[in-house]
Amino acid sequence: MEVESGVTTPTALLDDDGRPKRTGNEWTASAHIINAVIGTGVLSLPWAMAQMGWALGLLSIFIFAAVTLYTSNLLADCYRSPDPVTGKRNTTYMDAVKVHLGGKQHVFCGIIQYANLAGFTIGFVVTTSTSIVTILKNICFRKNGFGAPCRFSNNPYMIGIGVVEIILSQIPNFHKLSVLSIVAATMAFGYASIGVGLSLASVIQGNVKSTSFWGSNKGSSSDIAWNMLVAIGDITLASAYTQIAVDIQDSLKSYPPENKVMKKANMIGIFTMTVFFTLNACSGYAAFGSNAPGNILMSTGFHKPFWLLELANVFIIVHLLGAFQVIIQPLYRIVEIIAVQKWPESSFVTREIPMSIGKIKFSINYFRLVWRTVFVMVVTVLAMAMPFFNDMIALLGALGFWPSVVYFPVEMYIVRQKIRKGTIRWIGLQSLSFFCLLVSLAAACGAIHGLAQAVGKYKPFMYKA
Repeated sequence: MEVESGVTTPTALLDDDGRPKRTGNEWTASAHIINAVIGTGVLSLPWAMAQMGWALGLLSIFIFAAVTLYTSNLLADCYRSPDPVTGKRNTTYMDAVKVHLGGKQHVFCGIIQYANLAGFTIGFVVTTSTSIVTILKNICFRKNGFGAPCRFSNNPYMIGIGVVEIILSQIPNFHKLSVLSIVAATMAFGYASIGVGLSLASVIQGNVKSTSFWGSNKGSSSDIAWNMLVAIGDITLASAYTQIAVDIQDSLKSYPPENKVMKKANMIGIFTMTVFFTLNACSGYAAFGSNAPGNILMSTGFHKPFWLLELANVFIIVHLLGAFQVIIQPLYRIVEIIAVQKWPESSFVTREIPMSIGKIKFSINYFRLVWRTVFVMVVTVLAMAMPFFNDMIALLGALGFWPSVVYFPVEMYIVRQKIRKGTIRWIGLQSLSFFCLLVSLAAACGAIHGLAQAVGKYKPFMYKA
């Protein structure tokens, strides 16, 4: 028998690292990936296409999908070391970087990874509340006409979202998130499909707007340049999920080998993502042209049919409530691992108290209950204070794209394969890394420009949509 977190587990039910057997497979992993990448960012792709035009827009989607698939597969082989099938598990991204690259690079990895994940959750609260307000505005418009002054404060709904996330945050880990992730991924398919359907219906009805093959002609040359940088950032950020990839892989059962299963899940997730990205970007751009809004299902996008738009925003709300938990699991986990290492004898930190409601059985851990509740409360307050935080997320995502999606997987692969400096293979890998560094810096510049404009528009806790 083995004891983990105060719960006795039969040895036959343990994996090779002494933890309860993982039960995930390629479909649960694919659901986690789809949940992460087919988010509301897909609804902003028509705007990105409007800034870049058909050629550059589609090329960007395909290039960054290919880059993400390639580097995610490199990362999949780093879950175990030194052998990718029989080696010791690296259960976090930081562990994998520490084992392969040594030194203090894992600290840099952790700062980038967890700052991004925490930032994303704030953006999720903002976006979820905006969907709720969009539903209310559509109801108001239906009653009073589109000229009515329909504006609502996001704050009460952010508080309600925080309460729901506090409850959901007690789901202990990725192993227990599969059902929630599948439901959330289904919701993502739902609203992405509605966006495509409304756009295609508009095009079929002849409401085709002027588009460009090479890029936008709207605004000054400087505005066009800034918007193109932001558009590149939107596409790269929408397609990135490597910051949670190791944690997803750590939920897989040990046979078939985790790296092979994860590579299948990467293929399924990226292929699905690329199809939906392409459909949404092309149909939305055709429908709106250079006037494509930042989100085609929010109040600046389609206005009819009301019921379908309200259904789409319900899908967005449910999806983001689940995606919040998927995205933040690595941060929850690393804090709880550190707490157990620091206070291994503390029952407050380690004890799991079995409970049940009817036939539903679960456990409560006091440390998990307190710290996750405090975290969600802080996130909610920050979302209320800074409703422009989506612009901050664009900056965090741009800064995090190169190191987490490209640099660390490439460098770890070079070490694993003992690729000599100066060889053609080494030059190719470093060229890929350098290209993505330039993209990341360009996107960061665009995000800083957008953030500077957004900061002056809002007052803390006073935002109304």
